[in-house]
Amino acid sequence: MNTQLNLDTNVVSISSASMMVELSISTWSGNKLDKQASTAVTSANGAESTVARVNKSLLATCSELKEIKTLVGEARNHIHYGLTMPWSDSGLRLLPTTLYFDYVQKMSEVENKFYSLVDDFINNYDYEIVKAQARMGSLFNQEDYPSAESLRGKFMFSINYIPLPTGGDFRLDIGNEAIADLQRDYETAFTDKLETAMADIWSRLYKALASMSERLDYADHDKKKVFRDSLVENVGEMIDMLKACNVTGNSQMSAMADKLDYAMRGITPEALREDSYLRDKTKKAVDDAIKQLPNLSNKPSALATLAKNTETPYFDCAVQESGDVNLPSLGW
Repeated sequence: MNTQLNLDTNVVSISSASMMVELSISTWSGNKLDKQASTAVTSANGAESTVARVNKSLLATCSELKEIKTLVGEARNHIHYGLTMPWSDSGLRLLPTTLYFDYVQKMSEVENKFYSLVDDFINNYDYEIVKAQARMGSLFNQEDYPSAESLRGKFMFSINYIPLPTGGDFRLDIGNEAIADLQRDYETAFTDKLETAMADIWSRLYKALASMSERLDYADHDKKKVFRDSLVENVGEMIDMLKACNVTGNSQMSAMADKLDYAMRGITPEALREDSYLRDKTKKAVDDAIKQLPNLSNKPSALATLAKNTETPYFDCAVQESGDVNLPSLGW
């Protein structure tokens, strides 16, 4: 089969099973470089001006601002990264259509909470400045603090859903040879993104399995290893991700999902803590699964093998968070 035809068929298939998603979150850092204080510190110590910088935390004890930053981290790391796969350096990530409604529901709840926290922060902003003045002494500078109105504009939460391009259709008047070069570049970029996405899922699975294997590695006469309920929950979540993110129909990924689903059926954290036989049996099943994972330390050859066993390509996506200014990310 013609290589380009095969690539186009794969892209169309994946385009119907996934989409690109872009998350952009802007916040106010609350930090400010104090050039005058920096100069004073270096001069007092006989140092060059470039060796020390004094960065002020303008609202160091503001709980409202801390809550906003914590929420942003959870949205990015637990929901956005958790339900998507890497796709583009510009911040785009791949979202399987099977996870779309779950993603939308969770991110909508976070977005509503985000703006609610921003309202709380703005309402208390003037009072927080008064508190900061009392703490900062001569380092306080009223000009470091933007007005409440302009400050609100620094907070933004935006999600864009973008269809996956269905092929490298270059209709340019640059000659057939140049167009052929572009098509080859497109194919290479597509394959690279596919490999990165697949490696991300396998790596996340390995991390969950390795953690479980290590925590279950003790006998009744040994000192018990403490583990949280999330040890089992994390593996269960990765089984779901293997099924949802296998938009390429990769046989190895499907087999791994079935194998782990069977091994973890009926397994509870409490049972693993109390039953040494079950603990040993589960650890052996987990260790066996780890042995069957692709060798990600040898990424090119391992992923090349995976690609050959894959009928259609599969991907991943990424979050973008800016500081005081919301930076737009470019699509691929």
